[in-house]
Amino acid sequence: MTDTTRRVSRALLSVSDKTGLIEFAKALNARGIELVSTGGTAKAIAAAGLLVKDVSELTGFPEMMDGRVKTLHPKVHGGLLAIRGNKEHASAMKAYGIAPIDLLVVNLYPFEATVDKGAGFEDCIENIDIGGPAMIRAAAKNHDDVAVVIEPHDYQAVLDELAANNGATTLMLRRRLAAKAYARTAAYDAAISNWFAAQNGTDAPDFRAFGGRLLQSLRYGENPHQNAAFYATPEKRPGVSTARQLQGKELSYNNINDTDAAYECIGEFDPKRTAACVIVKHANPCGVAEGPDLVSAYRKALACDSTSAFGGIVAVNCVLDADAARAITEIFTEVIIAPDATEEAIAVVSAKKNLRLLLAGGLPDPRSIGLTAKTVAGGLLVQSRDNAVVDDMKLKVVTKRAPTDAELRDLKFAFRVAKHVKSNTIIYAKDLATVGIGAGQMSRVDSARIAARKALDAAAELKLAEPLTKGSVVASDAFFPFADGMLACIEAGATAVIQPGGSVRDDEVIKAADDNGIAMVFTGVRHFRH
Repeated sequence: MTDTTRRVSRALLSVSDKTGLIEFAKALNARGIELVSTGGTAKAIAAAGLLVKDVSELTGFPEMMDGRVKTLHPKVHGGLLAIRGNKEHASAMKAYGIAPIDLLVVNLYPFEATVDKGAGFEDCIENIDIGGPAMIRAAAKNHDDVAVVIEPHDYQAVLDELAANNGATTLMLRRRLAAKAYARTAAYDAAISNWFAAQNGTDAPDFRAFGGRLLQSLRYGENPHQNAAFYATPEKRPGVSTARQLQGKELSYNNINDTDAAYECIGEFDPKRTAACVIVKHANPCGVAEGPDLVSAYRKALACDSTSAFGGIVAVNCVLDADAARAITEIFTEVIIAPDATEEAIAVVSAKKNLRLLLAGGLPDPRSIGLTAKTVAGGLLVQSRDNAVVDDMKLKVVTKRAPTDAELRDLKFAFRVAKHVKSNTIIYAKDLATVGIGAGQMSRVDSARIAARKALDAAAELKLAEPLTKGSVVASDAFFPFADGMLACIEAGATAVIQPGGSVRDDEVIKAADDNGIAMVFTGVRHFRH
């Protein structure tokens, strides 16, 4: 045995997740390792017929205060923190009867799961673990001598090392486990602190931390020279992080980013009202439509920009059926994401081996609260989610002509889409379908012209006499700073406009609309998306 391996003679086990516990405890016992445990874990081990010492026997103190105090004791933390080769530490251990603990197995009270199920404040507080993180951090600090395991996933790795090293662990494994342990306690504390901030109504706490669990190591990031990984946060929001992948290649960084954009957009469309489809390319919708069924919605969305749709992401707001699946698979598509799918639809998609099919189990709520974060050099930009929904807005008619019922329906549709397109955004819509999308331009007038040009291209491909922007409505994610952007939309054929308003030149823009017989409504809400 080398000087970096450490024989395991005593293990302390205290777990809330008892998956694999008994099998692991039996394997340790078979190696002659003394088992020390707490509460329910000790009872479970004893019930399996194994000899286990309750931690109260070790400390000389009973568990007290409803189990809040049981492991916070020198005989526990001394056994974890003592440096084995340090004479002073060894002398203190001997003087105070502290036995070394060579292996710590702890997983924490299920705080995140308790919050996720909607438990009350007091229940959430009681599920904040104190002794567990203290022991984990102590063992991880002293990883030169102690191995720390924080989840059942690592039981087998420990057993394999014990078998390969005559009952000892290697420094390499202990360091890997220590790093994982600190990451777990950091993520745990982040979940607690963010929950507390929300409970207190604190929008900008003095410290902000985010934590997540690895879902997938990715081959690379946005580009092949970048490293990347995908993590799940405590927020259980239906989408790509919760989805079950039925088939297809492993998702890439860009696939995940684009799929998230598509599914967040489709969440704006209530399946109880109508079927809807969103097609996304490079995180921007290139076609969105509602229809009486999914295949109709898909055909309408595709007609907006079939060129960009090639190799895109398709999201639908209800159960994917076979007709829609057949239509979607007529062209090359990277990902389909849906709340669910019929067996027939799954069979249709299975013919395309590389096409990823994701079933998210539900739709994201566009009104739900939550946080988004973006890194900048040396910092994080954190904000609440844009959960403003056009159906909740008080629309103000500012022109002499009010929109017709059909125009108003399309205006609301267009503004839903504008929320999910990179700024500056212009959306032309007609009959609950996008017919031109201008995204991410430095000037709003350029977005208007690009969207109109895309509509011209689509008309040529569909052999239409005129582009569908003729008689359409238009949505702008932010106010028109000058009348020129709106005039470009009118030139393209738009008859009604929806925009936030709020420009110092609103009067000028309104006058231009009135001069052209255009209806315009203000939302009072901006949807910048950078």
